[in-house]
Amino acid sequence: MTDDQKKTRSSNVVPFKGRGAGDDWSAAGDALEGDVLTPEQYDEIQREKELARYAEYRRSAETAVQHISYVKDGAKTVALRIWEAKSQSRYQRVMDELERAKDWDRLDLWECKVEQAKKARHDRRMDRIKHRGDMLKAAATRITLVIVALILLGGILAIAGQDPALILAPLMAIIHTITWTYWLVTSFFLVITAAVIAGVLMWLWSLGRRRDKASAAGWTDAAKINEATKEGTVVTPDGIAAALRYLGIPRLAQAITKEGWVPSFDLIPIREGQGVFKGYRTIFDLPAGVTPLMVANQADVLAKNLHRNPVEVWPSDDGKRKGGRAGFVNLYVADSGVMDKPTPPYPLLHEGTADVFAGVPVGITQRGDTVVFVLFGGNFVFGGQPGQGKSNAARVVMLGAALDPLAELRVHVFANNGDFDAYEPRLALYVKGATPEHVEMATEHLRELYEEVGRREQRLAEIGAKKATRAIAEKHPDLRPIVTLFSECHELFSKSDDAAELAVDVVKRGRKTGIICGFDTQSSRANAIPSQLVENVGINGCFAVKTWRSNDGFLGDGSFAAGIRATELRFNVDRGTMVATGVSEELFEIVRTFFVEVNDDTGYDAAAEVIDRAMGTVADGTPIQGDRPAPGVAEEHRDLLEDVAEVLGAGEPIPAAQVADSLKAKWPRWAPYRPLTAKSLAARLEREYGVKVPKTGNRNPIDPVTVGKRLAELATGDLDDE
Repeated sequence: MTDDQKKTRSSNVVPFKGRGAGDDWSAAGDALEGDVLTPEQYDEIQREKELARYAEYRRSAETAVQHISYVKDGAKTVALRIWEAKSQSRYQRVMDELERAKDWDRLDLWECKVEQAKKARHDRRMDRIKHRGDMLKAAATRITLVIVALILLGGILAIAGQDPALILAPLMAIIHTITWTYWLVTSFFLVITAAVIAGVLMWLWSLGRRRDKASAAGWTDAAKINEATKEGTVVTPDGIAAALRYLGIPRLAQAITKEGWVPSFDLIPIREGQGVFKGYRTIFDLPAGVTPLMVANQADVLAKNLHRNPVEVWPSDDGKRKGGRAGFVNLYVADSGVMDKPTPPYPLLHEGTADVFAGVPVGITQRGDTVVFVLFGGNFVFGGQPGQGKSNAARVVMLGAALDPLAELRVHVFANNGDFDAYEPRLALYVKGATPEHVEMATEHLRELYEEVGRREQRLAEIGAKKATRAIAEKHPDLRPIVTLFSECHELFSKSDDAAELAVDVVKRGRKTGIICGFDTQSSRANAIPSQLVENVGINGCFAVKTWRSNDGFLGDGSFAAGIRATELRFNVDRGTMVATGVSEELFEIVRTFFVEVNDDTGYDAAAEVIDRAMGTVADGTPIQGDRPAPGVAEEHRDLLEDVAEVLGAGEPIPAAQVADSLKAKWPRWAPYRPLTAKSLAARLEREYGVKVPKTGNRNPIDPVTVGKRLAELATGDLDDE
């Protein structure tokens, strides 16, 4: 390199001495001491320094803006709380979201909440207006009492100090204190005002900062939910705790995020079920201010958080369950897809008998357990939207009853369908059609059943029994169970003025006598199914419905609020599935009914084969195939003595009680025979025919020879009269 080149180079460099105390080249990087920089390198270093300063200023500005935004967010939160407390905006916001989601059932529930809130607010305002004068009087009274107390205190001081001027000393002390306080506030007004404003700003800043942190933490917790419930296969305490946080219940979220609350498990999640029908059962508590109803109201959100369909997640109030704990949630979470698996075949399709006293098989639970309906003392109601499985459920119940050799079956179908045509050989009474004549006939039938309840109560008292049992039914044919179904009963109750009251009376009184009634309908209105009837039956089954009103109309008032909700069932998807109460010790069961196959195209009905088998097991004396005449058909006049002779035959003397039972069984439509007892029969024979029945061993035996002679005498007397 030449000397000129060296000079040129030396004139274009700047010496760098390293990072001295007074050096402002902090952005020069890691250049070593003694290095030289070109002008381009020097300019780059300057630019980096400026960018570093700008970034620092920007970070400071962003931090300041963020802290200011905390105050703004806090003020916004307070304003929102005040506005929601003073208005219905919170309810309206929720209802708008439900309307956008087309969740009509929950929208109805929130509309009711709005009306309740408005009424409560109005009542509070009216109370304030009504009691405003009382409040002023109370305030004046308190002030007067304080002044009197101060004067009395002053009197005591005056007596003690022998100075009358002390009487007003306590009162003047209060006045001086108020004066001094006013002087202090006015003198330091700016300082106090500044302190108050600073305190308010700090409080708003703290409130906004907590809100910002909660929002930031949401992403982490949401990830925890996804991890804990991935694929919806495992339910754990941690997964449930994470799912609860995002139910949209403010008090629950506050308890979890601010108070550190975690659920306490009375029953940790355990596996339940058989075969492919399995799930998880768990029972846990809730923080103060949160009820199981609040959780039940968010069942669809809970299902989403647990990666399940709503129909697979059923939270309810454990306190409503026998032996349950108040304030705890009883949660069942079925395995994903359980509701889509087919039910097993009807267990009595090819063999076996049934017992209405012990229970007839109807379906399975989500756990795969067989559900039996104990018909004796139960009575039942099925309801739901059309086409969701009510008729099949009724067919399954009646098929089980048909396999009880002692049971007498009667069916009214208020339509012209053939749902029970295959059952006809086993039915003692079978009437169908929606005619006025059928409605009148069924009403008369209910009246007869009510009279039969009274007769059976009297009969049970005679034999010293408190209720019918299978042993009693086997021994006394007139006390065998009667199972009567009123299908599509809305046609009956909407067109008959007496049917509702009679049905309720039969259900209320017939429980111990073996009179069993069943009803199915697609409408929950009062003129379709009486509310008292729904409340008094032992078994309620509700298939898919749209509203909570329909839900409670079939399952009883308060069912929806307790978490017993058929509104979660999917229309046409969960056909054959009902929410049932009264079938186990659980608060309710999700029952998937067995399907008795029918084919409308070919006319095939699997029930026909079962009925054929049932006909071979029917006990002697159990009415079948139209043995019962249609209600409303009047009996001709009967002669008691002739009928007694007919049932006695030519054998040995028979106790009067047994003769009375035979008369009632042989001529059930003849009203004068229904109340007959051993004593009343003996009394009538003696009073009307002059036949004296001896009281041998309290058996009151009636001798066929004596009855035959008396009949002959009466016949001869009639000839003499002629």
